[in-house]
Order: sequence, then structure tokens, then C-alpha cells
Amino acid sequence: MLKKIAIQDLRLGMHLHELCGPWLDHPFWRAKFLLTDPADIVKLRQSGITACWIDNAKGLDVAPPAAPAAPAPAPAPAVLAVTDAPAALKAAEPTPAEPAACSVYEELARAALLVKKSRTAVMSLFSEARMGKTMNAEQCNELVGEITESVWRNPNALVSLARLKTHDDYSYMHSVAVCALMVALARQLGQSEAEARDAGMAGLLHDMGKALMPLEVLNKPGKLTEAEFGLIKTHPERGHELLLGGSASAAALDVCLHHHERPDGRGYPHGLSGTALSLQARMGGVCDVYDAITSNRPYKAGWDPAESIARMAEWSKQGQFDPLVVHAFVSSLGIYPTGSMVRLQSGRLAVVVEQNPAALAAPQVKVFFSTEAQMSVPPELVDLNHPGCSERITGRESNAVWQFKHLDELWAGREALDKAGRSGVSKG
Repeated sequence: MLKKIAIQDLRLGMHLHELCGPWLDHPFWRAKFLLTDPADIVKLRQSGITACWIDNAKGLDVAPPAAPAAPAPAPAPAVLAVTDAPAALKAAEPTPAEPAACSVYEELARAALLVKKSRTAVMSLFSEARMGKTMNAEQCNELVGEITESVWRNPNALVSLARLKTHDDYSYMHSVAVCALMVALARQLGQSEAEARDAGMAGLLHDMGKALMPLEVLNKPGKLTEAEFGLIKTHPERGHELLLGGSASAAALDVCLHHHERPDGRGYPHGLSGTALSLQARMGGVCDVYDAITSNRPYKAGWDPAESIARMAEWSKQGQFDPLVVHAFVSSLGIYPTGSMVRLQSGRLAVVVEQNPAALAAPQVKVFFSTEAQMSVPPELVDLNHPGCSERITGRESNAVWQFKHLDELWAGREALDKAGRSGVSKG
């Protein structure tokens, strides 16, 4: 039976089922585990969280009260017992309102902390998978919930920060990025927050099969041999097998198995095409490729976000993606996603910092360089959709050519990059 108790009443041997409080306040990336280390008790009591749920069927119950010296009226119970909690508890609570929208600047600080903690969580997931442990998708619910809420507040902050990866943490942060991209895409497609969470969970777990691939092949800096590529192509089926033993949803299983399929039937592992591919699998394919081509890899530098969007639009015409899904994807990120470098009509260079949903070709940008003078200029925020603005974007620019060292700081800020642990990852 599940019981809600005060954090101060925890003791070794109890099975922690759920912590009551924001996931970012938790001292651990997951909540369900048996308390065997005294240090964990200390961390929990110092976390600021005041209550939690325990499962006394899997661990110790609350300590019985000391016998009274003399008969006395029974005290009011200090522990809430519910036979079907926390489901019953959540059913009794009012449905939470959708997170209020905010600017990318307001969300960046929260998103930065979430990126850092998410990396640790996914590293643990991959480690457990490599050790052969059963994959329990429920342990990721809080992580996916926090990512969903962040994307609901602003779809660009977390998505853009998660794109900034080092070579060493690509496998982990790719899962986080695809999770956030799936949520943003689901939101653009008009899905509910619950449906968006399901899509996000599918994105988070889509590449679990990579955990079972040899690291020397997964991180190889050069071109894979035919045999190595054949091995890597088994990761959707290996991941699907891994998730079958846990509590993954039908959508997560589907996306894991089919995110490398293509509408034209030229994908793998089953060569599915057309309506045989679910909407979730088509979404997963788009999100997976976008993050892969915009990320730095051991064998290549990532492409500029705007260049990647343009190429994917072309590839959708060639049968690689569902054109309707790509159209919604572009609408969710913008024609010039946050972090893209663009050239303005005046000849100045700028980086995109915020989208204008009603005018995707006219985002807010930060001007920082004059091509005429060939020198930096004081950073200036310009809303290209403002009625009095005479500037407009005339083309995309690649930082692989310009090699600016602090391009990411211009849109994200040093503080957010530091909080996310993303310092020094700029492509320049």
C-alpha cells in the first residue's frame, strides 16, 4: 500500500515511490528506489521537499508509535493512506492549468538547469540498459513532465539549448533534444498536453538501442564500414526489445522501432511506407534527423539550424519525410530557428533570439557584426516584425565560414550556458 509521509519520517529500508515537489528540486533524477544509503536520507531532508510517498509492500512501513505510558485518546493519524495512490490522489486534485507562456529569456534559466539534470538522468538510463536492467519508462515521467512544461511555456528555449552538445555527450543529449522537439511538434499539431507528454516520452526513449551498441563503433570519428553500419542499423530493434520488458507506451515502442522508416519505403528496419507509418513514427523521424544534423559529431560539425530546416524541406519533397509533419515542424521552430545566423538587408549579421509565431520570416534578432566595415558592432536587439522596422532577412549564414567564437552567448547568454554546462560548445 502507498502512504504519504513527511520527509523527516523516512528511514532506511523504506521504498521511496514518489517525491512531492518540483522535479528540479529533487536530489535524485528518479524517485522510485529502496533507501539503503544513509547519505540519501540526508540529501532528501536537505532538499526542501517536505513530503513523499512510500510503498510499504516493497519496503519498511512507518515506525510504530511508542506505547503510551497511560491510556489516552488515539491521536489523529499523521500518515495519509490511500489504496490506489498516487493515482487516487491525483484524481482528487484539480487538473493543473497549462503552464503560462513566457519569453525565451524568461525560460532560458529554467531550461538550462533542466538540460543539465536531464543529461544526468539519461546517462543513468543508458548505464542501466548496458547492465541489462529492465527499462521502466515510468521512472522518466517526472523528467518528461518538466520538459513538456518548459516547452509549453516557450518552445524555443530548451529545444535550442539541448542542440548545443559536445562530442562526448551526444548520445545522451540527443535523447533529451528529441524529447523536447517531439513535445514542440505535438503542440504545433494541436495535441493536448497529455498527448505531448506521450510524444515526449517516445522521443526520450527512441534511441535506447544505442545503449547496446559498441562504444568504439558508436563514437567512431571516421566513416563506418559496411559491417559497422549494419550493426548500428540494428539499434531500433534492440531498443524495442529493451522497452518491451518495461512499461513503455505503445507510442514509445512504435517510435523506437520505426523512427528510421521513411514514407517512401526506403528506411529501416522494415521498409514501411505511406499509411503503414504512424503519425508518431513520422514525427520521430523528423525530430531525430533535425537534431542529428544540427549537432556536432565526432566526424562532422553540425549544420546551422536554418540551413537544416531548408534541407529537410527539400528532403520531404524527395520522400524522406511526411511534408505535412515537416510543415508543422518548421512552424514550431521557425524558418530561422533560435540560434540561426542570418544576413540582414543592411549587410549586418545577426543571430535569431526569439520567434514571432505570426511572422515566421521576421523573428527577433540580435545584430552583432557589420559586413561592410568587417568589424563587430554593439549588440542590438531588433524585432523584424515591428511596424517601424525597415530591416529584413536576405539570407542564411554559416558559422562554419565565419567562425565567430561566441555566437551562442549572443542568443542564450553566458549565464544560461554555464547553468546548462554548455560552455565552450559554440561551433565557432
